[in-house]
Amino acid sequence: MDLLAAEDMLLFVNAATTSTGQREFHSDADAQRLSLDFLHEYMAVNYRDLYAAALALDVNDHNAALIIRRLLADPGDLPADQRRVEGRLIGARLRALPPQRAYDLFRDLRRARVNNRRTRAVVRDWLARRPDPVFDAVKYRAGVKRALRHAHVRPADEEVGAFLFARRPRYRAPLLDSWRRAHYDKSAVYELPYTVAEGFAARHGIERAVFLARIAPRLTRLERLRLQGAARRDGVAEVVADLSGMPLTRLASYVLALPFAERGRRRAELTSALRAAARRACGPEAGRWGRVAAVLDDSFSSAGSATKRNRPLAVALACHYLLEALAAEYTGLWTSGNDDPLMARPRGVTPLGERVLDAVEFGPERLVVVSDGWDNAPPGLAAEVLRVWRERLDPERRVSAVHLNPVYDADAFTARRLTPQVPTVGVRDAEDVPALIGFARLAEGTTGLAELRAHLGRRVERFLEGR
Repeated sequence: MDLLAAEDMLLFVNAATTSTGQREFHSDADAQRLSLDFLHEYMAVNYRDLYAAALALDVNDHNAALIIRRLLADPGDLPADQRRVEGRLIGARLRALPPQRAYDLFRDLRRARVNNRRTRAVVRDWLARRPDPVFDAVKYRAGVKRALRHAHVRPADEEVGAFLFARRPRYRAPLLDSWRRAHYDKSAVYELPYTVAEGFAARHGIERAVFLARIAPRLTRLERLRLQGAARRDGVAEVVADLSGMPLTRLASYVLALPFAERGRRRAELTSALRAAARRACGPEAGRWGRVAAVLDDSFSSAGSATKRNRPLAVALACHYLLEALAAEYTGLWTSGNDDPLMARPRGVTPLGERVLDAVEFGPERLVVVSDGWDNAPPGLAAEVLRVWRERLDPERRVSAVHLNPVYDADAFTARRLTPQVPTVGVRDAEDVPALIGFARLAEGTTGLAELRAHLGRRVERFLEGR
């Protein structure tokens, strides 16, 4: 029974790491959502303490919000200690969410009529900890109003309250007064956050190129990254993305969105940025992983879907540079035979078996496969290669092997496995790989519930200490 509970928890963590309820290459959005909703319901009912502890793991923001919503919607009859830990986990993970996701969660709670005392306290505490209430009031105006009303809370700042629920002829806070003036003064538009200013620019009929050039100083790093292509087409030189400090997987997505000609022109800049991001992600582990061989899936299915374009390929590209930084000696093998990672693109079938054979011949200390698990050239060859290798050539498991899967299989309720001989763990961002490699041992199918609880307990303690 304990082994079953451990397997259920590991299955859920893989799902909550990879799935965002959006369309994937092999399944549509409805199938993804139905499958994910079932898992959340199953875990919340049968293993509530483990379900809450998942908030301390590397589950993605979409699933973290779903967990918080279910826990708040059903307070349950919990022991005092469990209720206290659960409340701390909810508060800590909520503070780690991007603010727009938190406001969307509060909106969903309101629509579901979840307004118990605990929910109101969680919303009140989160709002009280916001570092800049004035900025939130302008950028997330509707969300802030809904949250305050739902939690029956008055704004701590009287002027913010007047801005949200009444009108004043003038405000002391510069940002609030800029919002007021932007209704009739075009120059005030450029004093606002980009997402707010964009609406006013459309209202005033400001040309896009003029607007982008003048709003450029107020753009965040991610806004610059997102807008750089459009700005270049409009001839706006002021919008230049700063790639230093960019998260590795996001940077890989940016690179894949560029035309091949531009990737070639900017090869030195892009490669340097990717390697710098990889070094930041691996931290003190850099160069300590010995001989590493990676099999990286750039088959046609790595294109993802219209809503998650090139996401699986971006994870593979980011993993390539991360593993290169972690290894003392590294070999990366792409399923297409590509030997130029910067020019990666989705193409062809998935000959994982052949590439695994090549990787094993390299004699690695660690073998990492990054793939959605659809081995089809021929089907099942990778599983057979790994089985024979484990049973005949490496029965003592001298080589550490793991399959990292960035795609959720709605039919299997988890990330699709290659073989029972090699653990599969879901991956959302390459930055999480060092932690996921440590978690992989728990996913080999022999971990008991006591060992899993101990691991989760340590993760929960570290997570709460950092918040």
